[in-house]
Amino acid sequence: MDDRSAAVAEDSSAPVAQWLARAIHEHRLHPGTKLPEDEVGEIFGVSRTVVRAALQKLAHDRLVVLRRNKGAHVAQPTVREAREVFEARALLEPRTARSAAERITPSDLDRLRAHIDEEHAALAAGEPGRALRLSGLFHIEIARIADQDTICQFITQLIARSSLIIALYWKRRNALCESHAHHALLQALSQHDGAGAEDLMKGHLVDLVSLLDLRNTPASPRSLHEALGRP
Repeated sequence: MDDRSAAVAEDSSAPVAQWLARAIHEHRLHPGTKLPEDEVGEIFGVSRTVVRAALQKLAHDRLVVLRRNKGAHVAQPTVREAREVFEARALLEPRTARSAAERITPSDLDRLRAHIDEEHAALAAGEPGRALRLSGLFHIEIARIADQDTICQFITQLIARSSLIIALYWKRRNALCESHAHHALLQALSQHDGAGAEDLMKGHLVDLVSLLDLRNTPASPRSLHEALGRP
């Protein structure tokens, strides 16, 4: 493939990668699900070259695993990795919440409120996967507000892994409905209460870990056509 063809494939692959990533984050594509290039290409109406570029991007983001002679599968984090991911989040996110509280603006608060409203709308519509994706975006937005680019990149990657971990190890899927942690965080942020935001984030992450059943529970893959049904 020449440089121009590679560039075209890269451009065409972006929407495919975005759609696959969203399906993974919303738990429509479960960890361990195989992603055959031919079938993905048929669903999206693109060539295998475009699909391959999309899968390579997702592999770079650690959402997909590419194995020689076995193809692509949605990544399936181990119990050990699950613990490490949430330990890393517990180290980074509380301090980031403190920094965000010191820097937050009225427009930032509006964006966070919009995330919470969308999360509740998703729950009301019976779409817990979408609510969970929006919950992750809420955390990423706090990291962005803190204005710590390198740490924000780490947190974004950790939250992407968390989505896979929750898909595998979540004990009570209705627990999202019971949590008011984001409201409490928003209140602390709006008051520029750095210490309070830090403590609330610590408690929120501890609560999330308590809702994980960290045993090797196999996922139940769905058909790609069902999981990737497009509106």
